Amino acid sequence: MYLQRAGFHVRLIDRDAPGKGASYGNAGVIAVSSVEPVATVGTLRQVPRMLLDDLAPLSIRWPYMPRLTPWLLRFLAASRPQRVEEISIALREICQPALDAYLPLMEMAGSTSLVRRGGWLTVYESDEAFAAASESLALKRRRGVNFDVLPAEEVRQMEPRLAPTIRHAVHFSDYSWVTSPLALSQSLAEAFQRQGGELRQATVNGFDVGASGPERINSDVGAFELEPDDLVVIAAGAHSKPLAAQLGAKVPLDTERGYHVMLPDPGLDLRMPVCHGESGFVSTTMDDGLRLAGTVELGGLAAPPNWRRADVILQHAKRILPGLNDGGAERWMGFRPSMPDSLPVIGASPRFRNVFLAFGHGHLGLTLAAVSGRMIAEMATGRPTSINAAPYKPDRF
Repeated sequence: MYLQRAGFHVRLIDRDAPGKGASYGNAGVIAVSSVEPVATVGTLRQVPRMLLDDLAPLSIRWPYMPRLTPWLLRFLAASRPQRVEEISIALREICQPALDAYLPLMEMAGSTSLVRRGGWLTVYESDEAFAAASESLALKRRRGVNFDVLPAEEVRQMEPRLAPTIRHAVHFSDYSWVTSPLALSQSLAEAFQRQGGELRQATVNGFDVGASGPERINSDVGAFELEPDDLVVIAAGAHSKPLAAQLGAKVPLDTERGYHVMLPDPGLDLRMPVCHGESGFVSTTMDDGLRLAGTVELGGLAAPPNWRRADVILQHAKRILPGLNDGGAERWMGFRPSMPDSLPVIGASPRFRNVFLAFGHGHLGLTLAAVSGRMIAEMATGRPTSINAAPYKPDRF
């Protein structure tokens, strides 16, 4: 849509229908204050648990370790104190304008009614877990994130549905959320087509490449010919790595497998998304029920789902939300395209200046979609980017 606004005719080739990939199952949060990378200073100490406990908030599947090791070494390198600070600064810069970048597109699509404001609540059941969050809160404070720490007696004033076992909470006031990520994706796709955009459902499997760049896009439904002045943008999420490699960008992309449980008749509504600090899942009230989403499993694209990870999310939710009705619960698993430094890849291919990359957004795909699109349009037209693009360049490793 931003390329359209810049004057381009755009053909979008997607393996799935709009909103049916990772966007279908996310927690719906526009996390403008998400400034903490997945790898932090204490990550190295967590590696044994990642390997031994397949239900840990961050876990690694043993059979995938040989393939994951190069990514994991970069992930651990990103947890050095200085690097955490640098990544945090870059996350703050790209996340802060996220909602503002969306609004003109939502207005065009008629979907601003899907957005809710009111913040995000992270809750803790133990004093130990809250104390362990002190470094995370200090990092957020250094980045200028707005938040309030709530004592136990104030927590249920803000969210009455929470159990008395909640001892601490932190309210982040700048977050927003959407009540249906699928409906948002579909509305944007419809607006894109109304403005003359072409949408083709196909699985791209490679390119015919000449001296000056790609000449043909190959897919399971045939080839798409390219003119010499055409631009190509690879934004294929967790499936981007081999496509980017064919066009001159070798990036250390891997896959986090995220799970959710959808409760169509939960028997309660939440005033805002609630994150359980100990286990890392998020509860969000949506148009079609309550979504319980989150956790990180490093296991690639091929392994079958470990549905016990979804089941344990539901167990935690029933404990902190008394009276929760789990009738009709539906489980889902999807793929997050994740970089070891928690920063997306946004920029031109190191080999071809008419090829642009926009993937690797990890936990922030919904949050950063519009910002990324705006940056790619700026690059494609030769304008300076609205934020410094250096931290996200494809060849930073």
